[in-house]
Amino acid sequence: MAPRCWRWWPWLAWPRTRPPPSESTQSFRQQFSTQEQTPQICVVGSGPAGFYTAQHLLKHHSRAHVDIYEKQLVPFGLVRFGVAPDHPEVKNVINTFTRTAHSDRCAFHGNVVVGRDVTVQELRDAYHAVVLSYGAEDHQALEIPGEELPGVFSARAFVGWYNGLPENRELAPDLSCDTAVVLGQGNVALDVARILLTPPEHLEKTDITEAALGALRQSQVKTVWIVGRRGALQVAFTIKELREMIQLPGTRPILDPADFLGLQDRIKEVPRPRKRLMELLLRAATEKPGVAEAARWASAPRAWGLRFLRSPQQVLPSPDGRRAAGIRLAVTRLEGVGEATRAVATGDVEDLPCGLVLSSIGYKSRPIDPSVPFDPKLGVIPNMEGRVVDMPGLYCSGWVKRGPTGVITTTMTDSFVTGQILLQDLKAGLLPSGPRPGYAAVRALLSSRGVWPVSFSDWEKLDAEEVSRGQGVGKPREKLLDPQEMLRLLGR
Repeated sequence: MAPRCWRWWPWLAWPRTRPPPSESTQSFRQQFSTQEQTPQICVVGSGPAGFYTAQHLLKHHSRAHVDIYEKQLVPFGLVRFGVAPDHPEVKNVINTFTRTAHSDRCAFHGNVVVGRDVTVQELRDAYHAVVLSYGAEDHQALEIPGEELPGVFSARAFVGWYNGLPENRELAPDLSCDTAVVLGQGNVALDVARILLTPPEHLEKTDITEAALGALRQSQVKTVWIVGRRGALQVAFTIKELREMIQLPGTRPILDPADFLGLQDRIKEVPRPRKRLMELLLRAATEKPGVAEAARWASAPRAWGLRFLRSPQQVLPSPDGRRAAGIRLAVTRLEGVGEATRAVATGDVEDLPCGLVLSSIGYKSRPIDPSVPFDPKLGVIPNMEGRVVDMPGLYCSGWVKRGPTGVITTTMTDSFVTGQILLQDLKAGLLPSGPRPGYAAVRALLSSRGVWPVSFSDWEKLDAEEVSRGQGVGKPREKLLDPQEMLRLLGR
């Protein structure tokens, strides 16, 4: 079923109140229309990279048709499943993606696993171009003894649990311990620490799952240590996330002034965003708080702290060996300067008692199909400006193109570049000529294999159901977690 088309985008139809397109714009579009009447393009993945790539293609080619394939039944990728529930403003980008999906030249096909339900080669046969934008679906393993013990989770799975990712809905982390350790010092690490420590009444009006909210209401976690193998100057989180931690209700920071000795001099020449971040850290660690803040911290029942120059060496088991009871950390020192700074073990170790370990040392992409080249060390598809190496007509964008770094705006810029490269190749005659069947061919393949795609209008029915359920408990939505329930709601 094709998605409903409720409105034109401003760039798809020039309103009478606007001046006509410039001569250069007309020429740009005419060059495409004379070469290929209806380019059929498909994008694999409906997160920010996928939708921004589709947006660019639709905006800059007046005839292109873009099909977006997604393995989940629902769209939006990490915007839905990665952005913290207490950051609703970040999710406003969904409005932009929805406008893209409503274009009559765009179609969403959820519940389709590329590489299983349909191969990349079958997509290449059906479309003039294929863009792989499926992101980083895995996590970096710690690769230390004890990692398999109960009580040890990837931050990715923990985030998926409280954000309603179907594959993580039964995670059930035990929050009965007093202390949790988060390994890694990026924004995701601060996200999971903040969710663990935020008073549950502050999360009740968000789209956090009911199961996670119930577990957090019963949580006994009082202290969260956020551990990094390098120093304060190398932390990967941003100032917004740090400020939220410092101001978190009912929580006080534990920052050792000794960790910041000499930092004031070292930050004089660093870029301004990093300098502002370090100045905030320094103030929190070394300046005496005001009367009101001192009183708030003194009465706070929970705490968080940063531990630097510590690298995980082993998860320590409980006496009965049945669960995690601590983590052994190797003490490190820094070698090198600038971007080349690395942590080197000193030979000393320290043990940190805890009942919950969350590993937040990075996301990782997976290979999608044996026919597509993949660099397992870097976790990316080898490419040149988004062109997959030695595979004409195959492109990539987002994290699977450049690695799991940056924020949504970084992905937007990156995806626009891939879209522009694709359009340049189309204009230069480097893509297959003649008509391609597009979704018509893929639909026949999926039907023969018993796969039932979910359209964007199907998603909007699920969306309405989630919003309705949320209204009953004063939340923006109550996410559907079970794919089988979603299919039943759609009459499948």
